[in-house]
Amino acid sequence: MTTGRRGLQPRKQPRQARAELTRQRILTAAAHVFAEYGYAAGTTNRIAEHARISIGSLYQYYPNKDAILVELVTRHLDAGAAAIRERQDEEEPDSLEEILRGFARTVIENHLDDPQLLRVMGEQVPNSPELFEKVARHERERVAYTQELLERHPEVRVEDTYVAARLTVSTIELVVHVLIAAPESIDTTRLENELVAMLTRYLTAAPSAAVEPPAREGG
Repeated sequence: MTTGRRGLQPRKQPRQARAELTRQRILTAAAHVFAEYGYAAGTTNRIAEHARISIGSLYQYYPNKDAILVELVTRHLDAGAAAIRERQDEEEPDSLEEILRGFARTVIENHLDDPQLLRVMGEQVPNSPELFEKVARHERERVAYTQELLERHPEVRVEDTYVAARLTVSTIELVVHVLIAAPESIDTTRLENELVAMLTRYLTAAPSAAVEPPAREGG
């Protein structure tokens, strides 16, 4: 999507409890409408009808449905980041496997509200520099924490902890999002178990020797 930057900003920041409740109703209604009808058919008229407000009232808060979707994605990211920070502040288990399980479970739980809405978020998110910077900032924070964890944990055998940290963070976040948002449902306990097993084996395996390219004949 190519909606202009200004067209993705909320028009009105609630200063009173009543106004904040109205905005919450709009966002809740939008999440329901996008999940039920899809993004193309999830019009602002439908959102306003579901929120039981006039279309004029909706436009006082958001200029279009792109801005509403950006707000929904932003809140999803913020909730996930807060949950991860809370997990990081807890006392770590001794086992690397249990540490990874804690983070995988946290990310899975943050994706369970509505798989159909997740699909809309992943496929239809507007081109918002602020949103993309938020995504990048959250990723940098998680990678820095994960790299520090890998460097000090005695079970870890990988040599390039920076790349390993990026792989770990991206694998958990992207695999969970894609599989939970997929049309065919997946058992989250099995997803958690296999994801943790895969990452644990990768991080604790002895580094393999670099493979030399085969010699060229006649060289």
